[in-house]
Amino acid sequence: MRLQDRVAVVTGAASGIGLATARRFAAEGARVVCVDIDATNARTVADEVGGEAVVADVSDEAQVRALFDGVAERHGRVDVAFNNAGISPPDDDSILVTGLEAWERVLRVNTTSVYLCCKYAIPHMQRQGKGSIINTASFVALMGAATSQIAYTASKGGVLAMTRELGVQFAREGIRVNALCPGPVATPLLMELFAKDPERAARRLVHVPMGRFADPTEIAAAVAFLASDDSSFMTAAEFVVDGGITGAYVTPL
Repeated sequence: MRLQDRVAVVTGAASGIGLATARRFAAEGARVVCVDIDATNARTVADEVGGEAVVADVSDEAQVRALFDGVAERHGRVDVAFNNAGISPPDDDSILVTGLEAWERVLRVNTTSVYLCCKYAIPHMQRQGKGSIINTASFVALMGAATSQIAYTASKGGVLAMTRELGVQFAREGIRVNALCPGPVATPLLMELFAKDPERAARRLVHVPMGRFADPTEIAAAVAFLASDDSSFMTAAEFVVDGGITGAYVTPL
């Protein structure tokens, strides 16, 4: 119960890592605000974890401001912000074929949303003198890939750099800001993009020393650690949970 009575905002809570984290936060005692653009599933998750559903487009500044101001007004504080919402659309590919519209859409959802969520969560945490922000980056922010999703990769690199700067800037105000860098996770999005084709899945798994995709609950456990006081001396950090990908020169047979 490391998060007992803390107010935790989870964006992208309707599925995947966000859903697993909402469940884990609730199991750790938090009051969870489940944020998603998918109203039906956000409410389903909130009902399951005994939390609150907020329907919001986190790439829209007015909606993000209203989100965090509303949470603070209704619950009295904002202790944890897990800024996790993101997209990886099929029209994001090699730089040679990815159009400007796809590039800007991915950057808006994956990076601008994190900027906005941090911008409007931090003032509430400043008033409290304490808070933990976890921004979802990716292992692709640390490595290059010949089979690129150029906008996604750039968006996650932006999240990583922004997180580092915020972690340094607000460290002495008791606000910790860390970046989560997951490897490939068995979420509905990834399963649809890669794993339904056994050949495409195999091409990726050969690079994972552990030989499998992560389960969302494994990533949620890492988020719970970063949200809790168990990580009280961590800020501006890259927290890598990738099955060994970034540590591998060649993978095991």
